[in-house]
Amino acid sequence: MERGWRGGERQTLLTMRQLRLQGHDVELLARKGGALARRAAELDFVVHEHEGAAAIGRFLLARRRGYDVMHAQTAHMMTWLALLRPWLQACLVFTRRTAFPLQKNARRNAWKWRQADVFVAISDAAAAEPRRLGLDVVVIPSAVEARPLNAERLNAFTREYKLDGRRVLATAAALTPEKDPLTLVDAVHALAQRRHDFVFLHLGAGGSEEAAAHARVRELGLDSVYLFAGFQDAVEDLYRLMDVFVLASRHEALGSSALDAFLYGVPVVATHAGGLADLLADGRGLLSEVGDAQGLADNMMRVLDDAALRAVMVERARQYVAREHDPAVMASRYLGLYATGLRASRKQA
Repeated sequence: MERGWRGGERQTLLTMRQLRLQGHDVELLARKGGALARRAAELDFVVHEHEGAAAIGRFLLARRRGYDVMHAQTAHMMTWLALLRPWLQACLVFTRRTAFPLQKNARRNAWKWRQADVFVAISDAAAAEPRRLGLDVVVIPSAVEARPLNAERLNAFTREYKLDGRRVLATAAALTPEKDPLTLVDAVHALAQRRHDFVFLHLGAGGSEEAAAHARVRELGLDSVYLFAGFQDAVEDLYRLMDVFVLASRHEALGSSALDAFLYGVPVVATHAGGLADLLADGRGLLSEVGDAQGLADNMMRVLDDAALRAVMVERARQYVAREHDPAVMASRYLGLYATGLRASRKQA
């Protein structure tokens, strides 16, 4: 039910497509007029568009006999499934896609999460809080798939941002506190004190840190170096431009944008936040501590200057993403859990 198009929405649609390819009927309940609803409809899925608590509740109750599985992709939707649990006749599944520690309402969340027949997290970092509360959690990592290149769009973007002849570093992250854009700006500033052959692209939607990030760029005189390109549809095309992909996150359940970098052969520099630590282990990327702008700058410098290091990182990452984050494998794992959850829920009934 989110308004925008971020990693969770993309993973939802990817899972739906894979389940359909494996022979199952899949329908979507989504926010009216939202990006996920529109894209699912374009792929000929049955989409039920609603907004507002009353409409969502009415739909779930009216269709409670129509589905074998109801799979919540957000905490908000899991709340509705939990509240209506006594009247729903489906196996209830929830996928947790965040790694935020519970600052309050831990008991309420624990109750809500226990209403799911199957609890999934996209990483051990996302599973940590529910496991701390005593829940059984299965980890199923997100998946990525390559998209065909739109060369015309890529060339137009290159011209618009005057990228020819410059090395391109980039991030794909909303301007929100958990993504820590201010540390990222400071890291780019530290790098710019040492070299002048690059440009940094910030791809992603706005957020509560947007004004502060723009102000920091102006304050540090980075207007010609740190470029805010905003949300980009089919952002995967733009990975072909990148020499280094960077994440400065404070909290990260997995880091699906880093998986895209793996897929398209872009070396990754990131912070030691949540699932990123596992993702970049074994030489697949370079890590620095959360909030360490100088550490990020040093690692960006290393990758730019060391061709042999880049080659090793890219090859290890390519093998890893093909092995661990294949879409068909992800869907098969979900189908196995659906079957287990269905058996359990029918026994309880």
